[in-house]
Amino acid sequence: METSQESINAERGWYVSAQQPEEAEAEELSPLLSNELHRQGSSGVSFGFSVFNLMNAIMGSGILGLAYVMANTGILGFSFLLLIVALLASYSVHLLLSMCIQTAVTSYEDLGLFAFGLPGKVVVAGTIIIQNIGEKKSACREDNLCREAMSSYLFIIKTELPAAISEFLTGDYSGSWYLDGQTLLIVICVGIVFPLALLPKIGFLGYTSSLSFFFMVFFTLVIIIKKWSIPCPLTLNYLKECFQIPNVTDDCKPKLFHFSKESAYAIPTMAFSFLCHTSILPIYCELQSPSKKRMQNVTNTAIALSFLIYFISALFGYLTFYGKVESELLQGYNKYLPHDVVVMTVKLCILFAVLLTVPLIHFPARKALTMIFFSNFPFSWIRHSLITLALNVVIVLLAIYVPDIRNIFGVVGASTSTCLIFIFPGLFYLKLSREDFVSWKKLGAFILFFFGILIGNFSLALIIFDWINK
Repeated sequence: METSQESINAERGWYVSAQQPEEAEAEELSPLLSNELHRQGSSGVSFGFSVFNLMNAIMGSGILGLAYVMANTGILGFSFLLLIVALLASYSVHLLLSMCIQTAVTSYEDLGLFAFGLPGKVVVAGTIIIQNIGEKKSACREDNLCREAMSSYLFIIKTELPAAISEFLTGDYSGSWYLDGQTLLIVICVGIVFPLALLPKIGFLGYTSSLSFFFMVFFTLVIIIKKWSIPCPLTLNYLKECFQIPNVTDDCKPKLFHFSKESAYAIPTMAFSFLCHTSILPIYCELQSPSKKRMQNVTNTAIALSFLIYFISALFGYLTFYGKVESELLQGYNKYLPHDVVVMTVKLCILFAVLLTVPLIHFPARKALTMIFFSNFPFSWIRHSLITLALNVVIVLLAIYVPDIRNIFGVVGASTSTCLIFIFPGLFYLKLSREDFVSWKKLGAFILFFFGILIGNFSLALIIFDWINK
């Protein structure tokens, strides 16, 4: 039986007025939504901590691959594509917040409920769970750079952290527990990830998110400084000293635009560089003095700062290695500056930044499970702890024992990511908004929806192309 809009409203105890879109937009925060936000967020999280949490949700290990993307698109090509994606991400958040005001709901799942009934709620919740638990492979050239989910982050920790620690050791420490990836992963999950994920509110992670942000800033500063530590082109300079080979200056000229077969991977890579939409509404619920305008400012600030860090790190990484930039930026520094203490420290910082993102991604996944199975139950610490424990066990087991599942999650992840950042916001707005279809907002929602369909299909085609080649 199809669920009517009236029955949905009655079930949630909310009434959506039949006001005109202009009146809805003029209303900064409806009383019903205000009460709900204050009930969930109590005193609220500060503007700064909200920005840090959102930036932590946006930025991940994918930052290591952006210099490679710039090398295959050119400086201006990269800048244009990254700016377009940032603007689209900000606009999709604007649509989400507008729908929250109109429907007086505070979760992505309930927007699906209002738009398409119970099936819509289940689809959105399932999409969030798959996206945040599984491995999102956004058709990047090297899939290890494109994982933005809990199990994939832990897989990176398991494989990379022991090697990063061993670089600081001079003796033979083989067999030590802190050099065994599985043991180290379990200790970290029990001692760090689980306690942080157990926190009842996402706002409490503002401190760890600010630490993750400063790790990313430190990474960017090191990239800038090390640009003058590596002469260009390093390999040719070495050969010239030994064999008197003349220098090839073209290798040290930055390209404003560049197109090759590798350029095709740049679009989906950047399309998911600002994926944070599963965390938007949980952060909105706990924001101090919540309003649509204030949350949009949080989003715009987080996206702008992320854009700045993305662009600067990619630019100076590219200007360091030019056409020889590695698909994983730090590999180039390991090759040309081996045993450099600063580079080794940066690698540890990036790994800890990735680690501190896991609890933040955990919150939307746990909320989605709760919304599906326990939406009508009051909060319970026992249920909260059991769901948190179950999710942590699942992601640890995936990271340790099922690394090859990335091929399955790669296809699904490309679809779920596209849905969350482009398709769902556009589709829901087209369904829920009472504006004329020829209005600017609905036209923008349609463009967002259509762009998501194109990017999703393009990503899947590239993933399948990679499989065939391998």
